[in-house]
Amino acid sequence: MFMLLLLSSFLNQASLSSIDPITFSFPSFNPQSCSNGDLICMGSVTAGDHYLNLTPESAQETNTSVSSLPINKVGRVVYPHRVLAWPAIISTTFTVRISPFPNSTGSGEGIAFVIAQDSNPSPNDSYGSYIGLLDRSTQGGVVHQLAVELDTFANEFDPDDNHIGIDTTSIINPVAAKSLNSTGINLKSGRDIKVKIDYDGWKKILHIYVAYSGNPLMSFLNQSIMMSDTVPSSVYVGFTASTGTASETHQIFDWSFTSMPLPDYSLKHKLDRGDEIKIMVIIVIPIIVGLFVLVAWALVPFVCRAIGSKNERNRKNEDIESRSRSAANVPKMFTYKQLSKATHNFSKDNLLGTGGFGSVYKGIISHPPSTIAVKKISATSKQGEKEYLAEICTIGCLRHKNIVQLQGWSHEGEHLLLVYEYMPNSSLDHFIGKIFLDWTTRYKILTGLASALLYLHEECANPVVHRDVKPNNVMLDSDYNAHLGDFGLARLLQNDASVTTMLAGTPGYLAPEVGYSGRATPASDVYSFGMVVLEVVCGRRSKGMMEENSLVDYVWGLHGKGTLLQCVDRMLQGRFEEEQVKRTLIVGLACLHPDSSSRPRIRRVVQIFMNPNEPLMELPGCRPSAIYVSLQSSAASTTTTDFGSTAVSALCRSAPLPDETVIQYGM
Repeated sequence: MFMLLLLSSFLNQASLSSIDPITFSFPSFNPQSCSNGDLICMGSVTAGDHYLNLTPESAQETNTSVSSLPINKVGRVVYPHRVLAWPAIISTTFTVRISPFPNSTGSGEGIAFVIAQDSNPSPNDSYGSYIGLLDRSTQGGVVHQLAVELDTFANEFDPDDNHIGIDTTSIINPVAAKSLNSTGINLKSGRDIKVKIDYDGWKKILHIYVAYSGNPLMSFLNQSIMMSDTVPSSVYVGFTASTGTASETHQIFDWSFTSMPLPDYSLKHKLDRGDEIKIMVIIVIPIIVGLFVLVAWALVPFVCRAIGSKNERNRKNEDIESRSRSAANVPKMFTYKQLSKATHNFSKDNLLGTGGFGSVYKGIISHPPSTIAVKKISATSKQGEKEYLAEICTIGCLRHKNIVQLQGWSHEGEHLLLVYEYMPNSSLDHFIGKIFLDWTTRYKILTGLASALLYLHEECANPVVHRDVKPNNVMLDSDYNAHLGDFGLARLLQNDASVTTMLAGTPGYLAPEVGYSGRATPASDVYSFGMVVLEVVCGRRSKGMMEENSLVDYVWGLHGKGTLLQCVDRMLQGRFEEEQVKRTLIVGLACLHPDSSSRPRIRRVVQIFMNPNEPLMELPGCRPSAIYVSLQSSAASTTTTDFGSTAVSALCRSAPLPDETVIQYGM
């Protein structure tokens, strides 16, 4: 049955687009961005030393005459490779600056992010209010595109001269338009503005977020969009901008983009008869073979008795018992009725905790007698269903003493249930800063967690990256042994030992390079582990980015002063091995290095924890506060720009070198 469930999962995935997930990122631009194949630049686009000008830049001369202003200009820039628009989850973030000309009597027209059917230039007469998207000849559906416009000119059909709109076939009749005046953001302020656009391919909703750069993004506009009715499945993405009778500068300073394919369930119904026969063969033959094995297995005791040898019978029985114990570790299918009875109909009294996609209940089953934990997930959530299948396809195949054991599952109608071994002492987050744990226990927990990650990264048959290592997902058994759980975000590692996907994980535990590249790797798991180390030793939780930075800064500061032990949890009252604690903190700081290539492998961490004579890694005297990423990488030969693989160096405090961009790390 477990194999059948996995087969069902594979059939669901069988209709995925042949286009792989794609992530690219431009933390900055350079004068060669338009000439080296990284981008396709058309019209009035020019590249500066760290930004793109979509329309001509102001000379900043007060005596510039009106006749020399760049009016009726159009610029378009697109990524040179096709990406998947549907079925997919899309996320893009960029920073723009719109500046009126100092000597101009007006300002306009605006800039737009566009999902386009091709990489052709903007239509001939698409200047002015058309923002490089359409002209009179292409209004009404000739062009298949989706655009999010930042409009700075009030035409008769616009709400005002400071609004965001969503356009498809018409500029005059947009899908949606909303003024920014209530947010305090002025598009023509000359300030850097951060925009984030997400498309939820499950719910078919476009989400738009906006803020001045450096401020938290605010949700601004949500709109239902049927992407498959709007643009082709394979598209180009980029930006357009235009001026009209008034001029302004439209600049882009950074841009990141991710497209994550989703299953296309409609394709499952298009299988021809031959495919149906193949699938039936795949399903039926294993069942017949399985029944034959079961019948043969049931006849083993009778064969043994027929032999007539007591010693032989004993040997066979011992072998059967051994095999039975081994089979008991294989996840099995439960009925919803069984699990409902075990949890007293999922009563509140049995509730152990609630997560993003379900709740966990304590349960007791009688055959064989045991206590279990039942995770109940709503099948109405497509994301919840993905988490459910991810858990079965990863944790269901894992066997390690420090990984939560999946005992079974149930899938009846809309009820998705996962059954785990019960952990009497709940999760690690219930103890940090709240309930006393002696140092020996804390060290055992960290060692067990490191062992679990070593198994995932290097020792199991199919290496796995967990992507959400945090105290909430570290379960403790009756002896306070650590068991890593919650594999809903886990993914099997690909050939390049990384997973390119939508941003996933928990703020404060997420490695900085994942936020930029979207690539989860064993090194990003190590970063999360380092954060757990500091929390366990210091007895403090990280709550979001600000709290995370202050905790790490605090420990780094003490390290620089040579007073590292001052950060140790006061609940321990000095009852710990000082050298062991120092070594543990140094390991934690090394794991939190912003440069992923400078972090230790988890095997090295385990060796240090297990052997007090193992040499420690070298640490700088102060916390690395920024990563300098070389921009000398070419996107012409690949569909993915991955800055995690370029030359990276981490410094405490210094100015960036030429041809480098700075990713700030720390406050």
